[in-house]
Amino acid sequence: MKKIDPSENELDPINLLKWYVSCGVDETTANSPTNWFDLPKDNHTEQDVKKTLLPVTSPVPQTLLSSHKENIEAAVEVATKAANLEELREAIISFEGCSLKNTASNTVFSDGNVDSDILLISEAPGAEEDQLGKPFVSSAGQLLDKMFGAINMTREQNFYIINLLPWRPPGNRKPTVAECEVCLPFVKRHIELFKPKLIILIGGTSANSIMNVKTGITKLRGKWSKFKLDDQMIPMITIFHPSYLLRQPQFKKLAWQDLLSIKEHLESQKSD
Repeated sequence: MKKIDPSENELDPINLLKWYVSCGVDETTANSPTNWFDLPKDNHTEQDVKKTLLPVTSPVPQTLLSSHKENIEAAVEVATKAANLEELREAIISFEGCSLKNTASNTVFSDGNVDSDILLISEAPGAEEDQLGKPFVSSAGQLLDKMFGAINMTREQNFYIINLLPWRPPGNRKPTVAECEVCLPFVKRHIELFKPKLIILIGGTSANSIMNVKTGITKLRGKWSKFKLDDQMIPMITIFHPSYLLRQPQFKKLAWQDLLSIKEHLESQKSD
């Protein structure tokens, strides 16, 4: 692919856009675009520059911002009121306590077989998931399907998938601790309503949030633990995220060992 030099035809907006795309820029950071070819001259004041770069398109409401604690409490309240998965979906869609919702295209709720016994909890939607409103539809999703297909499991029949965060972080960045804390009440309610017999945590972010630990994925993966649901203890295991395996293929051998451990667990449950 030809490398695009921004100095070539620098006043050509098409050429500039191509250069941005080649650098990985796929979204803006402001509510409205800035025309960089129409910036103020040097003799303009600093205030003029600020007005040009940050145009005010609507009045700012004179209301106090909710604190992080209040957002978590609000999430707990609305999540607890959801009596079924459809009500939980509506509660998440209408929730305004997480800023990620403002930059996301869609709320990504779930996919897979809602009548299955196995719950997969991943981290957050990517760009393709955000556009389609479904988890794991990108190359990472294709690898996930191949991984579980290797132990004769499909999302259509054998498992149900949700994300820790229902909204995509801008630029696919790692979710912050605060964002995870606000969304965690919805995940816990999702678990309560789905009532799984096995939970599979995908990636370090989801594992750290659900298990309330600060441990690296290489130490968490393959380890069995329990999730307390009322008076039940649900078996739970952490595996590598498929996107991590795409970047670090040398860990696929360990991922295969974890899949075999899951298969062995499920077979033992059948024989009991």
